[in-house]
Amino acid sequence: MSTITKRLLTLLIVLLALGIVFYPRLKEYFDTPPPTEGKAAGNAPAGNKGPGKAIVSVMVVEPTNLDDVVKTTGTVLANEEVEIRSEVSGKIINLYFKEGQYVQRGALLLRINDDDLQAQLKKFEYNKKLAEDNEARQRRLLEIEAISQREYEISLTSVKTIEADIENIRAQIAKTSVRAPFSGKLGLRYVSEGSYITPTTRISTLTNTNPAKVEFSVPAKYADAIRNGSRIEFQVESSERKHEGQVYAVDPKIDPQTRTLQMRATSPNPSGTLLPGAFARIELVIGNNGTAITIPNEALIPEQQGHKVFVVKNGKASSRMVELGARGERSVEIVNGLSSGDTLIVTGILQVKPEGPVEVREVINQDNLKLALKP
Repeated sequence: MSTITKRLLTLLIVLLALGIVFYPRLKEYFDTPPPTEGKAAGNAPAGNKGPGKAIVSVMVVEPTNLDDVVKTTGTVLANEEVEIRSEVSGKIINLYFKEGQYVQRGALLLRINDDDLQAQLKKFEYNKKLAEDNEARQRRLLEIEAISQREYEISLTSVKTIEADIENIRAQIAKTSVRAPFSGKLGLRYVSEGSYITPTTRISTLTNTNPAKVEFSVPAKYADAIRNGSRIEFQVESSERKHEGQVYAVDPKIDPQTRTLQMRATSPNPSGTLLPGAFARIELVIGNNGTAITIPNEALIPEQQGHKVFVVKNGKASSRMVELGARGERSVEIVNGLSSGDTLIVTGILQVKPEGPVEVREVINQDNLKLALKP
């Protein structure tokens, strides 16, 4: 192949590569229509002249409670919980409950075969009648001094002994009827009619969850600030709803292994949404610092001289320098710079310009500030 041919092939390859690279831009250039009459090239459309409105979410600033809280985790417990078992062995002849059923205290759950006990009861009742007749005769003989006092007491003791045997048999018969020890909801059933059970056989579970209990622990350094009646707020994994409760019992000693203080609180649970065993994220209120103006952290804009925020006034955004106080996980206290009733911009701050127009998309509710103390 000659040198000229090689140079031509190289030139063609270079031109082809340049065409592939610049083809999209050339296509865009040729496809762009010429500017229409009345519009100068490069000018924006008449409808987009000037800056547009920034779309924001706002909140109305109001004083809120300033609480000191300790954050921890815990477990939801039942108010009362028991495994249903029988005190005696025997075959189940009747079942009177369904799984998941709510029962009242004393409700009959099942009966065990008691034929042998009923037969023994009849036997002792016959013996009692005979012993009572004998005691009556001995008493009349004692009155005329025909027998000694000791002989009469023997007949009287026989009556009392049989009466005790009858009470014992009746107690055994009562145990063949298993009843609910308190009002609550039954769990799964583990036996069937006709099953032979013993005192170790699990029949079902009975749970009372109103009120629910919450068990948790906090570092020992907060022991002096915690007492019966301390308030808690908590959430469980199955819901974003916040529940409230009160501490009702504090362990009198600190765990030497973890250096924590264990305690329990109760929380109303009429709907049964708090299930035993659930994981709980807990905020224990250990103090109150009165009221203050608090805002979400995302509403703050760092500046070289400090921090500023944007407020809405007459449909426009206005910046204000603020002085910060205590900080929480999601909120911060404003010591100076905001007043009650100000409309604070919370989201959409990046699009906001000083004295620029804004459009309010949403009004956000203000949450109470809680100072999360480090464990």
